[in-house]
Amino acid sequence: MSEQENIHISLNKIGKSFDSGQVKVLHNINIDIHRGEIAALWGSSGSGKTTLLHIIGGLDSPDLGSLRIAGINPSSKKDRLRLRREKIGFIFQLHNLIADLTLIENCLITAIASGQPTEKYRKRFERLATLLKIDHLQNKRIQDLSGGERQRVAICRALMHKPEIILADEPTGSLDEKTSETVFELLNKMAQEENVTVVIATHERRFAESCDRIFHVTNGEVTERHL
Repeated sequence: MSEQENIHISLNKIGKSFDSGQVKVLHNINIDIHRGEIAALWGSSGSGKTTLLHIIGGLDSPDLGSLRIAGINPSSKKDRLRLRREKIGFIFQLHNLIADLTLIENCLITAIASGQPTEKYRKRFERLATLLKIDHLQNKRIQDLSGGERQRVAICRALMHKPEIILADEPTGSLDEKTSETVFELLNKMAQEENVTVVIATHERRFAESCDRIFHVTNGEVTERHL
């Protein structure tokens, strides 16, 4: 595979603003991330890293520039939907899990909602749940789980459809220090086990420095920091 073919995420001169251009959030962003890398978007709250993560994942589109994610140019709504369905797994800071459903129901909900046969997804769930050490909790409701357990469920759900890329937005932001370290270690483990590219938006320098690459996001601009 050539150097160019190995680029999994490519952003070229990306710009983004809100309120009819009055609030400029991202300025001339250029990033290339290779397949299998774990990259950090490191910056303080309001720096633009979450907006950048949403653009990479097809949840938003830029005002300026071009991008190519896992071989897809998400320039249309249809292509952004395809990107989210087929290529991307999201882990949100607040989990976005359904509290009244069980752990396994949350992980299988995409298959259940679309009417697809769930047997193959159950096998996938069993493997991931075992790796993440939540298999013994599968019939518990989300509201009865701890914060660390919920975050592991969120990781499991994000990996259910075998995405090529995992995007994690402050995955340790609401957790205590010990649980944060456990979750970060799990993300690294799952990246290796599943052979996926991982992009983590974080304000914590210690986690950023544990990644393969660090992109420092400040005032809507990005600079790569070399360890």
